[in-house]
Parts: sequence; structure tokens; C-alpha cells
Amino acid sequence: MDAERKLIMMVDDNLANLKVGKIALTDTYKVLTATSAEKMFELLERYSPEMILLDIEMPDMNGYEAIKLLKERPETADMPVIFLTAKSDGESESEGLSLGAIDYISKPFSPPLLRKRIEVHLLVESQKRELQNFSDNLREMVKEKTRAAIYLQNKIIKTVAELVECRGDITGGHIERTQHCLDILLRTMIEHNIYPEQSAAWDIDTLLQSSQLHDVGKISISDLILQKPGRLTDEEFAAMKKHVEFGVDIIEKIEAGDNDSDFLSYAKIFIAYHHEKWDGSGYPYGLAGEGIPLLGRLMAVADVYDALTSERPYKNAFPHEEAVKIIEEGRGVHFDPALIDLFTDFAAEKFPANRAEPFICAEGDDNDNFSV
Repeated sequence: MDAERKLIMMVDDNLANLKVGKIALTDTYKVLTATSAEKMFELLERYSPEMILLDIEMPDMNGYEAIKLLKERPETADMPVIFLTAKSDGESESEGLSLGAIDYISKPFSPPLLRKRIEVHLLVESQKRELQNFSDNLREMVKEKTRAAIYLQNKIIKTVAELVECRGDITGGHIERTQHCLDILLRTMIEHNIYPEQSAAWDIDTLLQSSQLHDVGKISISDLILQKPGRLTDEEFAAMKKHVEFGVDIIEKIEAGDNDSDFLSYAKIFIAYHHEKWDGSGYPYGLAGEGIPLLGRLMAVADVYDALTSERPYKNAFPHEEAVKIIEEGRGVHFDPALIDLFTDFAAEKFPANRAEPFICAEGDDNDNFSV
């Protein structure tokens, strides 16, 4: 039975007060007494009371100084403290409460009143802990459900993106590889402090997930074009280029029901601008230089690198070194010079070791574009 009783610590330099308090509480609680704040802190090294009854007017360290130390220490910061004092002015009471005390009992105290005040506050503290535990458990449940939902969402997005990229019986991998290349480009760019102001607010994880949709507009392109085993005619290539417009339209329709989504905002940028070229000769808007959003310029490098190093029905995969050389030749023409300088510096170090094996994917192309 004694083990079930809660421990109360009473701190007072007056032995008579300690004796009265201990007699009043012993039938209900285990009581630990200390004659000074210093002694209290010694006892707190070994005991963890449910509540501290703390005298204010003590030599060496008074109650106000003691509670400040209690609140500064993580192990005692949440211990409820009731001040015991002979002072009865409102200013003293206000000061004690402002320092973190939960109540203020005047001495000499009435034993029944002391017991009742302790009982009420312990009940409140117990309910607070239960509520906090419930809140923590609920928060963890929500996090777990959110993690599961995000995982499922990403799997669906990836599956849809791969189906769009390589419809039919031939498996792809372009989405996964461009996402991997983009990840390397992004993190290396940030590491080298390239375009820091533009990238400062980016959520990299969300951004990378959204990049999987950069070619989602191909869902509206005919299989006769997507699966043509050869180069596209001018008319076919003009039709293929419309996948950008179709993709932007798909995202905007989704945005109509969710106007505050970073995921969709990132996705639309990737879709709309990854075929623009630094010299303004790209499509669909003919933007040039830094007029092309940075995410589009980044995806252009990742997309072309994967197209060059992937096998197609009408071409072999370029070796890594040759693909890098071709991309370097596009510096200031197809690609952002700052990104290509960075790409050149780290490509040999980071890309070959992480490069997936070449694959075959039935996808149209033309003589002047490595990726469509």
C-alpha cells in the first residue's frame, strides 16, 4: 500500500513547520523533508517527488531562486511546486506564480486545506499527463498514418509515371533514373552554393517526388507515336511536343481542388520547362537564360543525360564519358552554363557509380532532341 502512495517533498528551514506538514500528510502520502534548498537539490538526485512544497523565506537560497533552478533543469522542470509562505501580499503571490509555481499557500496552514489543495493539484497534474500521453499517442498515430499515405501516394505516382513513360510490355526506368540524377544535381548545387536564393525555400523530398510527373502529359499522346520504332517525322514530333501542354493541363485540373500544394507547384514547373533551352530555341515557350525556371534547367540536364545513356530501338546507349562530352558541348546553348560547369566537375565522380544499366524503352525521338 505504501508503494502506491505518492511522494511529496516539503522544503522549509523551520523544523516545526516540517513536523506539522509531515503529520498532516503522512496518512495519505509519503513525505520527504528538507531544511534548505541545497538539501532539496541533493535529495532530488535520488528521488522524484510528485510535488514540492517550497518555503519562500529561507537563508542562503530562497524559494524564488530555488524554483528558477528547478525550472531550468530538464529533470525537474515539470515538477509541480506549491509555495509555502508567511507573506500574504498580492505582489509576492504574483511573483511566485510568474516563476512557475502552481499555487501559493499561506502559513500557518490548515492541515485539511493543505491536503485538499495537494489532492486537487495532483489530480490536475495526473489529468495533464494523461492528456499529454493521449496527445502524443494520437500524434504518433497521425504520423504513422501520414507516412503510410505518403508511401502509398508515392508508389502510385511512380507506377503511373512509369506506365506513361513506357506503355506496353517493355519496362522502363527513365523516371527512376532521372529522379536519381536530379537528386545528385540538386544536392551538389546546394552544397556548392549555386543559386542559393532560388533554392533556399525548396522542400527537396517533395520536389524529387514531384519530378516523377515531368512527362505525365504523354498519357495523352498516341501509342503510334510513343511506340514508334524509329525517329519521328516533323509532324509526329510536333504532336509529341504537346505532351508538355497536356501535362500542365492535368496538374492545373488537380490544382483546382488543392491550390496550396508544393508538390503540384513543383510538378507543374518540371512539366512546363524541362524542354526549354538556354538559347531560347526550346519548347513550348521559347524561354531563354534565367527566364527559364531553375527547376526546369536542372531537369533538362538530368533528362538529356538519361536519354543519352539509355539504349533506344534506333540507337545504342552512349558511354558515360561521351554523354558528358555532348552535354558539355551544349553549355550556353541547351543548358545553363553554371549547372554544366558544376556537372562537369562532379559527373565523373558521382554518376558512373550510381548509373543504372542501359535499358530499352520504345520512345520517339528526333535528330535534334535527345529527350522528348
